[in-house]
Amino acid sequence: MGDVVSTHLDEGRRQHIAERTGKVLGEFCRCYQEQFGVALFNSVRYEIEGNGGPQAQLLHRKVPLEDHVIYSGNLFHYIEENKKWRNRFCVVPHNYGLVLYENKLAYERDLPPRVLINSAGYKILTSVDQYLELVNSSLPGVTPKVGQTPIFKCPTDFPLILWHPYARHYYFCVMTGKEQEKWRAVFQDCVRHCNNGISEDSKVEAPAFTDAVRMYRQSKEQYGTWDMLCGNETQVLSNLVMEELLPELRNAIGPRLKGKAQERQRTWIQISDAVYRMVYEQTNAQYDAAMAKCEQERPQMESTIRTDMDQIITSKEHLASKIRAFVLPKAEVCVRNHVQPYIPSILEALMTPTSQGFAEVREVFFKEVTDMNMNIVNEGGLEKLVEYMEKLSHLAFHPVKMQSCYEKMEQLKLEGLQQRFDVTSTSVFKQRAQIHMRQQMDDAVHTFETLLHQELGKLQGKDDLCKSIQRILERVLKKYDYDSSTVRKKFFREALLQITVPFLLKKLAPTCKGELAKFQELIFEDFASFILVENTYEEVVLQSVMKDIMQAVKEAAVQRKHNLYRDSVVMHNSDPNLHLLGESIPIEWGDEPSAQPEAEPHGDRRRRAKQVVSVIQDDDGVLPYAVGAEALLQPGSPQPPELEEPPPDGVEEIREGLAKESRGGAGEVEERLRNGTDAKRESGATEEVVVAASVPGDVPSQGAASDGDRVHCATAASPAAGVVSGAGDAAAASAVPGAEVPSGAEVQAAAPASPVPGADTTPEASVQHTMPASPKPRADVPPEAKLPHGTPASPVSEAKTPSPSTGAVCHQPSDKETGEQVAVTPPQPPGTTESGEGVQTEF
Repeated sequence: MGDVVSTHLDEGRRQHIAERTGKVLGEFCRCYQEQFGVALFNSVRYEIEGNGGPQAQLLHRKVPLEDHVIYSGNLFHYIEENKKWRNRFCVVPHNYGLVLYENKLAYERDLPPRVLINSAGYKILTSVDQYLELVNSSLPGVTPKVGQTPIFKCPTDFPLILWHPYARHYYFCVMTGKEQEKWRAVFQDCVRHCNNGISEDSKVEAPAFTDAVRMYRQSKEQYGTWDMLCGNETQVLSNLVMEELLPELRNAIGPRLKGKAQERQRTWIQISDAVYRMVYEQTNAQYDAAMAKCEQERPQMESTIRTDMDQIITSKEHLASKIRAFVLPKAEVCVRNHVQPYIPSILEALMTPTSQGFAEVREVFFKEVTDMNMNIVNEGGLEKLVEYMEKLSHLAFHPVKMQSCYEKMEQLKLEGLQQRFDVTSTSVFKQRAQIHMRQQMDDAVHTFETLLHQELGKLQGKDDLCKSIQRILERVLKKYDYDSSTVRKKFFREALLQITVPFLLKKLAPTCKGELAKFQELIFEDFASFILVENTYEEVVLQSVMKDIMQAVKEAAVQRKHNLYRDSVVMHNSDPNLHLLGESIPIEWGDEPSAQPEAEPHGDRRRRAKQVVSVIQDDDGVLPYAVGAEALLQPGSPQPPELEEPPPDGVEEIREGLAKESRGGAGEVEERLRNGTDAKRESGATEEVVVAASVPGDVPSQGAASDGDRVHCATAASPAAGVVSGAGDAAAASAVPGAEVPSGAEVQAAAPASPVPGADTTPEASVQHTMPASPKPRADVPPEAKLPHGTPASPVSEAKTPSPSTGAVCHQPSDKETGEQVAVTPPQPPGTTESGEGVQTEF
């Protein structure tokens, strides 16, 4: 600290700062302790009652990308001590701190860095004029005269300035405009990440903290959004203290500053930074003490909550009913006159840039994967895949590539509405939407690499790899569209509440807030830690406007505005085992591309196979009839005899073959099925295999599973029991004679099993057949036919168990809202591997 700063911050001034800081923190900690009990009660109640919200389709990366440098490069840094510019090597690690080294060699040798910057709360400026305007406003009455030397000189026309209302400022510059835009994107990404410093994984501490900040500011008559809710808890509290302390210091110290205007401004910046550091240290210690006290009381509080949950809920509902009767009539009038007319315009202002940003995320992801696929075609297959996937896995964290997505959100403007609803700045909503964009991009990339990693062991060359990449890309994009719609609708609702509820609280405060004290007597003393009158009052006000907000977002979805899905469109997670894989160790693309994941324990593989029925169909894996029959034979089954006639060439010949076999009658086929079952039991199989024949329209053209598919399994009385089709029509396991197949249809059937002729096949229904272990070969299926196979419930091939008295019967509905249909997966012969798509067969 310089001599000038020490002069203005003498011992008396320091003591005053410490006392003022302690007073603000003491009031906040009381708010925090109150909100901690409420948040703990809500968390336990949420845990007991569960969550009924939609499940995300994309995988979420459980393990963050660590030890990864996001960006690095050289730029010029202004050193205030000697007022000189120096070339520095800047590194942005995975935690988004800005680390400055003497040069690149110092970084490579692990020498200590020159500067460490936490950019939470900073603004990135690219103009000296913008910076001087902010500096002049921070110290009123001190304005340099025209022509005087500014606070610093920039040697180039491309400055980059990090400005903070309380902390030290940092000055950089580069040589070209292109470099300036690049580093601006990097710095903004650092600020965006560091501003989001309060962990959302905490279900008690984080809500208690943010609610306490809001309640404290409202007690000071400060409603609406707050720009300085930035960084971790200690940084936010330091900003809260400085918001009250700095005006006092400015009035006390400002008039005593001496020298030219530039010198006084420079001195004031140094004083503000020194005070901020003092407040930060005191805040850190005092907040940690408050946290420790709450954690010490937590076990007893949680025990009381779980014991008296019903009584607490009843007491809270009784209090809410009384407050509702008093507040709701006034709130509804206020909503009707001052809020309701403006909700559609606020929502439209939010939807347009937000949806454009998410659409740009989709476009960037599509372009990157498509370019990777083209490069694989032109430069070599699996050998280049590792290099490309390493780059793709970091796409969401690439500041420059993601900048086009973030820039869409910068167009957000709430002109007119901003003053009406006391919204000081839109930066809160911009940064929140941009964080959602980055998360959705990372989820899409992680899902893509997980699905592709499962396919590597089955790929036979460059062509197979490119087809798999294209198929997986289309599938991930479908999941992304659904998830982005869900995320955006939630963001719109939250933003509308953040704008309107503080406005309503401010409007209602003169007539309602003073009357709330009389409701305190309605709360039992034992439950006073978990029920607060102020929180219940806010919930009632929120409910008064929530209906209009939900209706506005619903209407936007019904009208298909900005590609929003209706709430009734639910894509049931068709890949539950894919989400199980998402919890495993991260994928290391540095391994050999053809390397298979480590085999699961026998018991885990069997349990997951029983739990999950995959609905993935690989159109590229079509096998000729003879090869398919041979591959599907169980160990110990008799080999099929040689085919005595060539395979049929068309649908008519297949019909003739079916007609010949049908002459034996249904009884003969039933006997054949029973014999096949016995043979299968002898071969060591554990359960019957059921597969469904399909008609055109049942399977997407890519052959991949539809995301909205869910497979429901029932139990039939015998292995040859009836199977309910996807359209809800009952069909016998042995088809009825006289089956008619529409011409041009894709024929999907159990490999060598002979269905009972006679079943009518309609476009809405699919007929399912049981497959004997020793299929009797007949005519070959034509090459254009697809061969989906049933998946046995257990992958164990040698376990000898009694034949079950019941057979597995599966109902496979389709999602009519999204037009998604159910495809059937191939069965698992010996030598199969299990992946996130279910049990996959290696032929």
